[in-house]
Amino acid sequence: MPLSKESNYTIKDIYDLPEGERAELIDGTIYDMAPPSRMHQKLVTKLTSIIDRYISENHGACEVYPAPFAVFLNKDDKTYVEPDISVICDQNKLDDRGCSGAPDWIIEIVSPGSQRMDYMTKLFKYRTAGVREYWIVDPAQEKILVYIFGNQEDFMQYSFEEEIPVGIYSEFKINISELLKQ
Repeated sequence: MPLSKESNYTIKDIYDLPEGERAELIDGTIYDMAPPSRMHQKLVTKLTSIIDRYISENHGACEVYPAPFAVFLNKDDKTYVEPDISVICDQNKLDDRGCSGAPDWIIEIVSPGSQRMDYMTKLFKYRTAGVREYWIVDPAQEKILVYIFGNQEDFMQYSFEEEIPVGIYSEFKINISELLKQ
């Protein structure tokens, strides 16, 4: 699990970290981030590529960003996250620093040390911040949890072998096993 540094930190403290040190800030608590595994990075690369290709081929307005990409979820200086993949459809949220506000779709790839953060802390934070869709991809268990937030909330679980419908794009489906074979 990422180590938390209990205190009342702000985004300024994140920017003051030593060069190369990565951390996230949630409600004033800093969580150190461990380096990702090869499988983690492979999944981020493949998913980012297929999402970007889908958006481009369909002339979509959304943009996809892999980590490290700054997301300032709240209107305060107490929360700064770097989701593994962020899809933002409102261009007004984007600036040179990153995304100010909730992305439309976030994907987190679970690492052994990030389970509690991805399954609990970030799930709650993303839901309350206004993220429309949240995927938790767990390579160890070869499963994907899909949360749809908003007026009609829903939750589904898929295996890597299944076609996963993308909630923000009605015609788009992703099969993780097929993606990893490419």
